[in-house]
Amino acid sequence: MADQVEETSVPRESLIEKIKEKIHDDSSSSSDEETEKKPKPSVSDPPPKPKTWRIFGRQEPVHKILGGGKPADVLLWKDKKLSAGILGTVTAIWILFEVMGYHLLTFVCHALIVTLGVLFVWSNASSFINKSPPRIPEVSISEELMVNIALSIRYEINRGLRSLREIATGHSLQKFLIVIGCFWVLSIVGSSCSFLTLVYVDFLMMFTIPYLYDKYEDKVDPLAEKATNELKKHYSVFNEKVLSKIPKGVGKDKKP
Repeated sequence: MADQVEETSVPRESLIEKIKEKIHDDSSSSSDEETEKKPKPSVSDPPPKPKTWRIFGRQEPVHKILGGGKPADVLLWKDKKLSAGILGTVTAIWILFEVMGYHLLTFVCHALIVTLGVLFVWSNASSFINKSPPRIPEVSISEELMVNIALSIRYEINRGLRSLREIATGHSLQKFLIVIGCFWVLSIVGSSCSFLTLVYVDFLMMFTIPYLYDKYEDKVDPLAEKATNELKKHYSVFNEKVLSKIPKGVGKDKKP
């Protein structure tokens, strides 16, 4: 009898041990699945870069802001020959009219005299010198082009008039001060140089500032950020001490 009891107890103990091992295996496999489900930090992915401050809050490259295409290529000197040709022509015109004192009407008349004279002589002498006469293209300005130009000018003028009206009604003191300051600076510049020189300086700025900024924007933007923060601090102090004490017009904020 004792041998039978021992034989029956042995398989019971082995069965209990198998059940414990199975439970242990199930718990370990479930813990492994949970760890696998947890997202692992990827070593290859770099951390997100902090947002870079840009002038005027721009989010697009300079080439796209300038309109893209050929005009942006010219201003950013992507096509160096064309950019140099345009800037050289504008410089020659400025030297001709501003430095040498040539008048516009005189220049146009002399240019037409020379051009018409050369074409007239060439057309009549072509039969004697056995050469083909000049091919003079027929030039005509389309009505659609002139209408589009007129509509664009009209739109810009109306937008400027609306902006001036908004400033004159006193809705934004900050815009009023900025516009007054710009007009004051322009009046000083206009009294010290001629209109043609001012236009030429604008051309120089158009062909240099975008190019230099596009090339050194990583160095310019941090400096511009510091300058903007300083200006905001000074403006907040000026607004608190001066502008906020200016009484507003009666009934200005009342809605009809």
